[in-house]
Amino acid sequence: MRLLRNTIFSLLVGTGLAYPGSDNRQAPVKHPRAAGYAPKEPPLTTPWTDKVGTDPWPEYPRPQLQRAQWQNLNGVWQYQNASSLDAVQSPPFGQDLAQEVLIPSCLESALSGGHTIGIQGSYTLYSWFSTSFKVPSDWNGQDILLNFGAVDYEATVFVNGKKAGFHRGGYFRFSLDVTRFLKAGQENELLVFVHDPTDDGDYVIPIGKQTLRPSHIFYTPCSGIWQSVWIEPVSTNHVSQLDIDGNMDGQLNMTVHTSAANTTSSALVVVKDGDNVVATHRGPTNQPFQFKVNSPSLWSPDSPKLYNITVTLGKDKVQSYTGFRTIAKGTVDGVVRPLLNGEFIFMFGTLDQGFWPDGIYTPPTKEAMVYDLEMLKGLGFNMVRKHIKVENDLFYRACDELGLLVIQDMPAMRPLQSKALPNCGSETLLPDEAQQAEFTRQLESLINQHKSFPSIAAWIIYNEGWGQITSYYPEFELTELVRQLDPTRLIDSTTGWYDHGAGDFSDNHHYSDPQCGTPFYSTASSPYDDTRIGFQGEFGGIGNNVSIEHLWNDQAAINSINQTYELDLSLEAWNYRSHVLLSELQNQVRLYACSGGVWTQTTDVEGEVNGLMTYDRRLSRVDEDQWKADIQGLYDAAAARTNKTMTAS
Repeated sequence: MRLLRNTIFSLLVGTGLAYPGSDNRQAPVKHPRAAGYAPKEPPLTTPWTDKVGTDPWPEYPRPQLQRAQWQNLNGVWQYQNASSLDAVQSPPFGQDLAQEVLIPSCLESALSGGHTIGIQGSYTLYSWFSTSFKVPSDWNGQDILLNFGAVDYEATVFVNGKKAGFHRGGYFRFSLDVTRFLKAGQENELLVFVHDPTDDGDYVIPIGKQTLRPSHIFYTPCSGIWQSVWIEPVSTNHVSQLDIDGNMDGQLNMTVHTSAANTTSSALVVVKDGDNVVATHRGPTNQPFQFKVNSPSLWSPDSPKLYNITVTLGKDKVQSYTGFRTIAKGTVDGVVRPLLNGEFIFMFGTLDQGFWPDGIYTPPTKEAMVYDLEMLKGLGFNMVRKHIKVENDLFYRACDELGLLVIQDMPAMRPLQSKALPNCGSETLLPDEAQQAEFTRQLESLINQHKSFPSIAAWIIYNEGWGQITSYYPEFELTELVRQLDPTRLIDSTTGWYDHGAGDFSDNHHYSDPQCGTPFYSTASSPYDDTRIGFQGEFGGIGNNVSIEHLWNDQAAINSINQTYELDLSLEAWNYRSHVLLSELQNQVRLYACSGGVWTQTTDVEGEVNGLMTYDRRLSRVDEDQWKADIQGLYDAAAARTNKTMTAS
C-alpha cells in the first residue's frame, strides 16, 4: 500500500507563529571530514537515511527558550571506546581519537559511523568524544553556555583540559557555563566521557525499552551524545528556564528563572499574536507571577493556536511561545472524564516508541520525525502517547503546532528483568533506595523541562509495573510530587497494572481487545474504578508480517515476530481485525465509561510488526478511509454521551 502523504503543514498557514531568531544563528561549524567517517549500512533504511549528511539537525534545538545568536556543534566528531569507568581519570587531552562519529547519533546506529554494534552483541559502556570550536569574536565580553540536548547516560565534560561539569540522566538537556575555560580567538578542545550501563550488571536506571540483549519488545540501546550540542552567548545574569502556562481564561502564569537564582530582578514579557502585541507585563524573576491576555483564541487539536512570547532581562532576550488551554478532569453526566477547555475530550492516539532503524533513538532528520506525527494527525488521531522515551524539544513543538495532545511517559527502570540468586532462585531487579531516589530526581527533570509545552496533557509515572517497587506503593508519593511540580495536568500513575488507586486514571491494558471503563477485566489489570477516568492505555497490537525489504534484517528479531499478540496473514485481514477492535472500543464508549485509548502502535520496531507503518516508514498498512471513519466514530460516540452537564474536580 502506498505511504501516507498528508499536507498537514497547510494547517499551520496563517497562525502567525514564526521561529524567532531562526535566521540569526551562526553558521554551523564545518568540522573537517576525515576519511574515517562514513555512515554504515543499517539493517533497514528509511527515506531520510541518505539525507542526513555531515551537518545534521541544523535547527535551533530549544524552541521554548531561543536566542538569536548561537553556534551549532553538531557534525563529525572523534570517538574511541574506553576500557572502564576509571578511564575518566586519564583524559586523552590533545590527542586524536580512534575514529570519527556523527553527532548527534547513537553509537549503536548506522548513522553514527562508529559501531553498528547493538545488533552484533557488543557493548559501548564507556566512550570518549571530542571536537573543537572557536567562539565568534563578536561574542567577546559575554558568558558562553555549552548546551547538550541529551547524553545517554552519564557525561563528564572537559574544555581545554579542565573539567567543566558532570550530568547524569540519558533523556534530559543540560547547560554548562564554560566561559572561564575558553581561549579567545583560538580553537577550544571539547572532550566528553560517557558512561552508559543500560541494563548491564546490577544497574537499575531509567532506560525505557533499551537493552543490551534485544528481544522482541525490547530494542537496540542508544549510547552517547544523541541530541544536539550548541553554544550561545549570554549576559552574566541570564534567563535559564521559562515556566509558562496559559489557561482558558487568558491568564498567563509564568516564572522566569535566571542564572542568579537567589536574587530578584525584573523581566519584561511581551505576548504577540503574529505581529500584533496582545499583552505586555513586567514581572519579578525567580518567582511566579500572573497577568491576563484578553479573549485569546484557545489551543485545541482542532485549532492549535499558539502565541509568541519575548522575555527581556537586561541585555538577555529570549523567544518562547504558549497556547491557552486548560486540562482538567470532571464529572460529566455521572462519569469522570478528561476535560480540555472545560469540555469532555475523548483522547485517542498511538503508542509512539520513537525508534528508527537508521538512527535508533535519534531520528535521521526533523522532517522524518514530523512525518510520523503528520501521518497520525492525517488519520484523525488527536493524541500520541510518548512511550517510555523522551524526545528532543522539537518533537513537542511539532505536537504543539499540529494539535496533537501528548501523554508523556517517564522512562522505565529495568523492565521485566531478574537476577540469579546463590540458591539457584531468582528475584526481580528493582531499585534500591539510592536508585529510587535517582529515579525521583529524573522524574522531576522530566516535569520541569517539559511542563511548558501546551500539547502535553498527562504524565505517566509507571508502565506495567516496570521498575515499580512492590513492597510499598511509591506511586502515591510520586503522584503528589508531580502534582506539586505541575498542577495543570492529569497524572496516570500506573498504566497497565499494579494499580493501587493513585492518580487520575483507571488505566487498563488488554491485547488484542479493549476493556475500557467496563464492568469486565482480566486478572493482569484492575477492575474499573469509577472515581477516576476510564482509559485503555494500550490495546490492539495485532501484527502483519511483511517481506524482508521492510523488516529489521536481524535474524533474532525476525525469529521473535511470532511472539506478536496476533498475526494477520494479509493487509485485508489486518484492516478487518483493526475495524473489529475499534468498533468494540466504540461500543464501550457508547455503553460504559471509556474516555480514551492508545492503539499499539505507530510503527513496527525491530521484531515487532504491529505498526500502522513498517519500521522503514515505506509501507502503510492502513485502509485510510476505514481508519478515518472508525476514529471519527469514537469521537461521535463520546460526543453522544454528554449533554454538557459537568462538574469540575
